[in-house]
Amino acid sequence: MFDLLTALLDSWSLWSKVAGSEQAGLNWRIAYLKLTYQAGQYRPYEEIIREAAEDAGIPAELADELIRRWNEVEPWPETKRVLQELIERVPVAVVTNSSIALAEVAVSRIGIPIPIVITAEEAGYYKPDPRPYRMALERLRCKAEHVLYVAGSPSDIPGASGVGMPVFWHNRMNLKPLPSSAKPRYVSDTLLPLLDIV
Repeated sequence: MFDLLTALLDSWSLWSKVAGSEQAGLNWRIAYLKLTYQAGQYRPYEEIIREAAEDAGIPAELADELIRRWNEVEPWPETKRVLQELIERVPVAVVTNSSIALAEVAVSRIGIPIPIVITAEEAGYYKPDPRPYRMALERLRCKAEHVLYVAGSPSDIPGASGVGMPVFWHNRMNLKPLPSSAKPRYVSDTLLPLLDIV
């Protein structure tokens, strides 16, 4: 089970391009992650993107530009290869905090059909609430302890761990872990180790 926008896709670069610099994009993205992970019950994802822009000092019109340019997000270089191999071995799912519409756009950028995609909009709650993860587990028909969760951001670690999944943290951006008792089983700046683990 994968996070979408940070584990499989390089959404960081798109946010930085729209924001005008890497630092502005990083600040905006961190503000967005904080808002989504605090949101709990679902409210429009696009509103959260706008609120995060305001919190990070980004002009409001750039939030609308980001949404318009969502189809520019790129997968990490190894994403397609890793997914192709894993889909041949095990059931695969994606759990994302994005809206249904934006998740469809983002998944299409990977270039490989993902059998199960759960959005916060569909689940009615944002991660790290357990409901999105549990909905994906139900569709996978797997017990949590038998599913490796691939987190893209540190906030996903306690959420996935909380429902009983071991966690692989794809820490591409070298982010700091949260002060939490939940620890990932694996940490890597690339997805490639998954081919040996799974």
